[in-house]
Amino acid sequence: MTKFKRVFRATAAILLMVFILQFFMPPPPAAALTPFRNLAAEAAILVERETGQILFSHNAFARHPADDLTKIMTLYLAARAVENDEISDNELVLMTEAAWDDIDERSSTLNILPGETMTFIDLIYSAYVGNANEAANMIALRLAGSTSAFVRQMNDMATEIGAANTNFVNPHGQHHPNQFTTAHDMFLIYSHASRSMLFNEVSSTFRHTTETIDEFESRTFTTSNTLIVPGSIYFYRHALSGKDSATFEGGHSLVASAEENNMFLISVILGSYVEMFEDGSADIKSLSETQRLFHWGYNEFAWREILRTTDLLDRVPVLHGSGTDFVNARPAEPLTVLIANSIPNEAFERRVTLRYDEDNPIVAPVDAGHLLGEVTIQHAGTEYARIPLIANTSVELSGIEYIRIQVVEMLTSTAARNVIIVLVLLVLLYAALVIRHNVLRARRRRRVRNAKQDLIQDRHRNFRE
Repeated sequence: MTKFKRVFRATAAILLMVFILQFFMPPPPAAALTPFRNLAAEAAILVERETGQILFSHNAFARHPADDLTKIMTLYLAARAVENDEISDNELVLMTEAAWDDIDERSSTLNILPGETMTFIDLIYSAYVGNANEAANMIALRLAGSTSAFVRQMNDMATEIGAANTNFVNPHGQHHPNQFTTAHDMFLIYSHASRSMLFNEVSSTFRHTTETIDEFESRTFTTSNTLIVPGSIYFYRHALSGKDSATFEGGHSLVASAEENNMFLISVILGSYVEMFEDGSADIKSLSETQRLFHWGYNEFAWREILRTTDLLDRVPVLHGSGTDFVNARPAEPLTVLIANSIPNEAFERRVTLRYDEDNPIVAPVDAGHLLGEVTIQHAGTEYARIPLIANTSVELSGIEYIRIQVVEMLTSTAARNVIIVLVLLVLLYAALVIRHNVLRARRRRRVRNAKQDLIQDRHRNFRE
């Protein structure tokens, strides 16, 4: 029995110690952001489209050959033309010799020969999904009359978007030393283009078959962006769309988009390569690095609400309030930001600026939602937002104070002042009349008294006589 008691006491002491440690020991520090290492590319960037927040960047502003990524802009301008009803997607376009003017043996083509007829939408798919340079040229000729005029439109759009380090020389992307871009510019262009429904429809297509027209047979082709091809070793189930490029001068590049957990990410990989293995297999790094970059972004970052409308951030003094002398200030709207999982909410600074203080209180009544100030949310020198602060509840005016104010308002109104003036004048007039009446009455009394005295004196005089 004694041994059992000793074991019981020892166990109880251990449990008590564990309980105390759980409540009094500081929590473990948050895990640090896992860096993205060993990038197999000359340049890269990973950005959340809706906010423009850069999650990863490496040489993102360094110039690099645009090559086949040029077709992103070509598709975007073609999609805009269709969506703006400048051309029908079913319009039949006759292939011309001019579409082959600058096409050489290095070019990627589908061998769409002069004299062949194709719908405009099939030209778009052929240029983008099938990577046919002659189709890109034909799109330019149909929309602008010449490839040079279309290239001017491409460069004008790049400038409008803000892609200042991008220059196009042709519509199809055959290598040219003066045709270049940057990872950041490619993000800007792709982000802008991905707002177009037709652009998204084409860029998310992994296989397309053209329409059979007259004696010209249909063509079926598959994208080389195998991130979106089911069954591929590079297939990424959250990938939405993309465009790849592979040239001797520019290496392997890929622009791609993905969406998971309400995060729309755009990845740009420039100047990657193909790694060959002894067994004859290969790793196309532009694809595997994009896949790895998406995995990293979705694992390391998440949307998090760091400010709620129920957060009471400060008190504002209220003058003449009923039952209270303050009102709580709360955010007018919540704030959700995309941040690394390693950053705790407490790391965000809340700087409150109020329009009222003890020397300048707000005067009741106060309506719920009344603007009281603003809160600035900051972290590591970055300002995330400025949110208005509003009154959390209403504050009624004190009953006694209400009566006093009503009296003061009444007395200080123009009508009240006029009434008072009239009353004062009436009082003064009445006083003047009373005084006059009293004076006249006193005179009459004095005359009567004098008359009586004269009469008495006369009687006394007569009696003596």
